[in-house]
Amino acid sequence: MTGIAFAAFLLAIGRGGVDNPCMPVKGARERYLVRHGSKVIFETIDAQEKALFGDASKEEQAPQFEVLRAELQELQKVLYAQNKQRVLVVLQAMDTGGKDGCIRNVFSRIDPQGIHVCSFKKPTEEELGHDFLWRIHSKVPANGQLVVFNRSHYEDIIAVRVKRIFAAEVWHRRYRHVIEFERMLVEEGTTLVKIFLHISKDEQKRRLEGRLANPGKHWKVNPDDLKDRALWGDFMSVYEDVISHTSTLLAPWYVVPANRKWYRDLCVARIMVDTLKSLQMGFPPITWDPSTIHVGD
Repeated sequence: MTGIAFAAFLLAIGRGGVDNPCMPVKGARERYLVRHGSKVIFETIDAQEKALFGDASKEEQAPQFEVLRAELQELQKVLYAQNKQRVLVVLQAMDTGGKDGCIRNVFSRIDPQGIHVCSFKKPTEEELGHDFLWRIHSKVPANGQLVVFNRSHYEDIIAVRVKRIFAAEVWHRRYRHVIEFERMLVEEGTTLVKIFLHISKDEQKRRLEGRLANPGKHWKVNPDDLKDRALWGDFMSVYEDVISHTSTLLAPWYVVPANRKWYRDLCVARIMVDTLKSLQMGFPPITWDPSTIHVGD
């Protein structure tokens, strides 16, 4: 498809004028939203599902994904040009859950000027000398920016609780701190998109074994990953509790099935496109008449 034809195709989709099996999958925000006040139970969520894509094959999703990435690219341009709103994407998952791959695949077309990816690992000594949100706050987006958190402030509840790093009163009060922190961000103009990539324990085993069998992926393996895997049930229970309590009306969570990498990426791209469209952005108006401007030879 030529560039002109592809642009026309995108325009037709925006107008609802294309009846095509490659129309981007709809309904990801609605299906995977964790509604405020509801209880997350992972056993009831099939990490293998591809419900929004029906019986179509993996190969048939490629055109849909390209359309969504093109839409996301254009929407981010408007976000950047308008320079009024901010978007923060929080990605959480168990080890091998696909955060890196999802970020690389979904956001790769976006102009680097308008996107920043921040990874949060084990806190440094300097970070531990401050409150747990200190290292987070400086990384949130400014006007016109889209920022993706690869792990986030939620690690300071989840890991702390599962591994019993601090007493219960510490992680318990952090629920309130996180909710109020996110309320402040939203009320100051930030749109939060919080996504948990849900994989099964069997799928994690397959991915870890794949890394061990491939010397080119040994650098991704950390023996501590296996220690965390032994605590799978504890992590799942804490994630259920944290997501249930912090999926608010202002900053909801989405739990996306992630065993199928292509379906994970398709759903995340759809959530992002629909979220940015809901912001009703527009290019800033000009204060001059283009017809009066003449470019000299």
